[in-house]
Amino acid sequence: MLKKRLIPVLLLQNGLLVRSELFKIHQIIGNPFYEAQRFNEWNVDELVYLDITRAGGYDLRRDDHKVRGLGDPLGILDAVAKTCFMPLTWGGRIRSVEDMRERFSRGADKITINTSAFRTPEMITEGAKAFGSQAIVVSIDALRHPDGRAEVFVDGGTTPAGKTPGGWAREVEGRGAGEILLQSIDRDGTGRGYDAELIAEVSSAVTIPVIACSGVGRFEDYAAGVKAGASAVAAANIWHFTELTDRQGKRALTRAGVEVRLPQATKRQS
Repeated sequence: MLKKRLIPVLLLQNGLLVRSELFKIHQIIGNPFYEAQRFNEWNVDELVYLDITRAGGYDLRRDDHKVRGLGDPLGILDAVAKTCFMPLTWGGRIRSVEDMRERFSRGADKITINTSAFRTPEMITEGAKAFGSQAIVVSIDALRHPDGRAEVFVDGGTTPAGKTPGGWAREVEGRGAGEILLQSIDRDGTGRGYDAELIAEVSSAVTIPVIACSGVGRFEDYAAGVKAGASAVAAANIWHFTELTDRQGKRALTRAGVEVRLPQATKRQS
C-alpha cells in the first residue's frame, strides 16, 4: 500500500511568510528561509511554497525587505532549495514553460500552476512534455456557494471560472497534469476541517494524486481528508502555531489506520 504523504504549505507574500484566512486576510508570520531549515529536522514528506503576491510585483520599499534577498522571489527559491532536503514544489508567478524551466533550474522538484493553467491550458501539456507529468501540479481553488455548489475560482480566489472542481480536474489530468493541489476558499484558515465533499468529488474524477488542503484545525482532520479520497494531506497555518506538528499529525494518521512514513527515530528503533 502506498503511504500517504503529510505536506506543509507555506505562503509567500511580498517575500515574507504569511498565514491566510478565506484567501483575503494575510498576517505576516516570518522569514521563508528559516522554515525550510526547520522542516529538514521534522518528519515531513514534501514541502510546498506558494507565492501569492498580487499582480504588480513585490513592494521593494517595505522596511522588512531590508532582510537580504526578500525582495527577489527567485532569490528566495535559490536560498530555500539550498537548505531543503525533501521534494520541493514551487508555485506562483509562473506564466510560461520558460518560467517553469527557470524554477527547475533553481532547485524546484515540481511546479504548481493555477490561474495560468486556466488562462492557457495548453501550458499544462507543454510543461508535461518538457519536464514529465510528475513535475506538473495544477492547483485548484474552489468556493462552495450558499446553495451548496462548488465552483472553481482563479486570480487568487477572486474570479469565478464557471467550472466545477471535478470537471476541471478531469480536464487538467487529460492535458497532462501529474497531481492536483486542492484548496477550499471558504475553509481556508478557519480550522473547520477539510471540505470532504469537495475532496471526494475531485478524487473520484481523476486517477492522479490529489493533495487536500485548507481547513485543518486539529490533527484528526488529516485522516478525514484521506478517508474522503486524498492521496496526500496538506495544511498551512497549523504548522506555524502548533508544537511538534509533524509528529502529532502522523500519529493521528497512524491511529486512524492510515499508512504513513514514520519518523527516522522510529525506524532505527524497530
